[in-house]
Amino acid sequence: MCKALSMCMNSVTTSKMKRIFGRLSCVMEKVGRGRINSVYDQYSSAPMLRPASSREDVGHSVLARRNFFSFMSKDQLQTRLQIRHYSSNSSQENCRTLYHGRVPEYLHFHQETSVETQDAVSSSFVVLREFVTEEEEETLLREVEPHLKRLHYEHDHWDDAIHGFRETERSKWGKASSKILARLQEYAFPNQGEKLALMHILDLAKTGVIKPHVDSIRFCGNTICGLCLLSDAVMRLVNVEDKTQVVDIMLWRRSLYLMKDAARYNYTHEVLGEKESYFGSVPVPRERRISIMCRNYPRKEDAT
Repeated sequence: MCKALSMCMNSVTTSKMKRIFGRLSCVMEKVGRGRINSVYDQYSSAPMLRPASSREDVGHSVLARRNFFSFMSKDQLQTRLQIRHYSSNSSQENCRTLYHGRVPEYLHFHQETSVETQDAVSSSFVVLREFVTEEEEETLLREVEPHLKRLHYEHDHWDDAIHGFRETERSKWGKASSKILARLQEYAFPNQGEKLALMHILDLAKTGVIKPHVDSIRFCGNTICGLCLLSDAVMRLVNVEDKTQVVDIMLWRRSLYLMKDAARYNYTHEVLGEKESYFGSVPVPRERRISIMCRNYPRKEDAT
């Protein structure tokens, strides 16, 4: 009798303990998920869930951060931008002081670069790394390659700005490519009515160079954006009035760059050739590179 009663009590106790541990496990799992998935967004007081459920969500999250990340003022950079720096020369040290040690990883300031230049370029040039995936890069290449293969590489450009290139323009794209490029255009041009319909496709050979130039103000406005495919490259900005003001910009494969206002009007830009392709002291191997560029309409006073 006692043995039967003991077995009955043990069964009840075991059942209760299972229920208690089951509830406790559920609570702990929810707490754990909340701590893992709820990540404080540095740009907002609201929590964000990670990871995004799809590539479209990633794209929308990039667009949502546009007002915080693109073309920041000095004060915004001081409080929000938290990216590592590269170089150790004195000019870079000055920039660390100005931005409290947070220099955008894609910028390298040369020795004599002033604080004014650092501020102007940092607030008018941005690079978004891995803006497209490898699959999206392949999608775009499949669409442009058949057209480019019919062209020969040229070594004479109408304004002598490019050597070793072939180029074309397109306004109509396939469904998959259109979806990718729409994300680019939404990011670069919040007002969609201001962008030019034609996109410029530039195929630069491995040995090709883009020489220093400022894009004609008669044909495009204050914003130029470019999607970099197939190869890394280094772009150099030089102030049109003071040639000692030099900034190098790292353009990674599959990255998107936006050049606006001061960087667009007050600095020449060029893509360094094979032998000169260094970011700071680090060599950047050059391969064939395709860029897909989008611009906006010129200002009325410049179009005439």
